[in-house]
Amino acid sequence: MKIARPVVKTTKIVLAPDKKRTILRPFLPREASKIKNIISRVMSLSPARSERHLAQLLKEFSRRHDDIKSVLEEHYEMVSLYLPADPKLSEEIRLLIGCYFTSEYTFESVALFNPSIVLHPDQSGLPEGSVRFVMSLRATGEGHVSSLTFRTGVIDSQGSIFIDGHGEYAITAKQIKNTIYDKKSFAMKLSEIGLKNNFSLNVMNQMKDSFTFLELSNCVKNTGLATQDAQLQGDTFTSDKIMWLALSNYETEFPSGRSMSDFVIFPNSPAEQNGIEDARFVLFRDDDGSKTYYATYTAYDGRAILSQLLETKDFYHFKMITLNGKAVRNKGMALFPRKINGKYVMISRQDNENLSIMYSDDLHFWHEYSRIMEPSYDWEFVQIGNCGSPIETDKGWLVLTHGVGPMRKYCIGATLLDLNDPAKVIGRLKKPLIAPTKCSGKGYVPNVVYSCGAMIHNGKLIFPYAMSDSFTTIATIDMKKLLDALLV
Repeated sequence: MKIARPVVKTTKIVLAPDKKRTILRPFLPREASKIKNIISRVMSLSPARSERHLAQLLKEFSRRHDDIKSVLEEHYEMVSLYLPADPKLSEEIRLLIGCYFTSEYTFESVALFNPSIVLHPDQSGLPEGSVRFVMSLRATGEGHVSSLTFRTGVIDSQGSIFIDGHGEYAITAKQIKNTIYDKKSFAMKLSEIGLKNNFSLNVMNQMKDSFTFLELSNCVKNTGLATQDAQLQGDTFTSDKIMWLALSNYETEFPSGRSMSDFVIFPNSPAEQNGIEDARFVLFRDDDGSKTYYATYTAYDGRAILSQLLETKDFYHFKMITLNGKAVRNKGMALFPRKINGKYVMISRQDNENLSIMYSDDLHFWHEYSRIMEPSYDWEFVQIGNCGSPIETDKGWLVLTHGVGPMRKYCIGATLLDLNDPAKVIGRLKKPLIAPTKCSGKGYVPNVVYSCGAMIHNGKLIFPYAMSDSFTTIATIDMKKLLDALLV
């Protein structure tokens, strides 16, 4: 019997980058002398001139930014250590100084791509048969810096998809200043990155089982001062790397009651300074029935990558956590939505070529992996990887894949893994589900279609994907036809 090829139905939805959307970022010269000079010039202005100047700036920029005064106060605080002792400045002068160390950034001026979609944590007030979703997107702006942004929407009982528009203002997440760390995990990561030495051991021996950023910072500072060991006193490399690791593990949050479609998580840590890339979200159900949203993502500092895990219950409060172990040193990991045989499981790409699977007793530590799939068809001869977390069906785990072929064309395919033994491939499409078209052949990165996650609703695969690393659309696929094609 001939099995009909699954039909990909495209929608007219297009999420394109918007150059008008801006956020406020710190603008800090590297030289302390320049910061001091700028502050001195601002403070030399007469009170009347300062007042007029600030009023003009607030009138101009308040139109594009919500609660601008609190942002300016934050940026003033960043440079306040360069002020004379106890200056007792007025609010107007503080805000004006803040203006000089602030810049606008168009966070999605270049691209809005690599989407991932999950059920929204709030499903109240919907018609029967409808669901609400959250879609994450990688937004790229000036300097090719990538941040994480979101859109919410509804899929009705007939499969029609409606995207909520964003508001007038983009809202950036605020970093929680005194993150708490686990001593055991922190020490293991220091050892893994080659920093198990006298200095780090000295610091860790002084830490409690859990400690705050401030406690760690004071300990690192005092270790070099208190010791008589000249080697410890001069080990600025280790002390800097300890603080780098701490800053790479942080918490951030949005104001409650605001629309998720306005949210932007901009890079906050040194490891992320050039981008938060390709977040693959999954709604994870633990053995006790609790639910948590996780996303694997790549932190990029302009030279090296760091594998990170994002954790949230509600999309308002987020934890960014460094993943550990020799099996998490590459891009493209995707977590299964539940444990299998008592273990956490991830799909990964270890060698920029093949698809692997990993198991772990600890969500944050991954040491072993095994290869489960190699490039087999001409459209994937260069490389294969996943396009998001595996999706559970009654026939097996559906894994959407990407394949790189001739002319570096990226196509999207599908694979089916055994439910109880996901290292076993039980089905695989010989031809792509989605390939670059004339429309997707032009853009920031031509000849690429790519996704970071899909979901199932009412027998349909809801499949957002990006074209040419520029903009995002959504397609649907009949699940029965897709599974039939996979099991031929």
